[in-house]
Amino acid sequence: MSDQEQAELRLKAARLRQEHEDFDAAINAMISVGCDALRIQRMKKKKLALKDKIAKVEDQIIPDIIA
Repeated sequence: MSDQEQAELRLKAARLRQEHEDFDAAINAMISVGCDALRIQRMKKKKLALKDKIAKVEDQIIPDIIA
């Protein structure tokens, strides 16, 4: 993998992490306001899917080393 591709993946991972933090803040705000439980559950599901995307991108950055 070239340095350019690796840098792009790191940038994508950083953006996804920021979006994950934004979801976390939004969920906490929804809980404090007393929002509908179904909406909160949907947001948590989206946050979890985002976490999976972050893991996939990070797996691409870190190569598998067979010892």
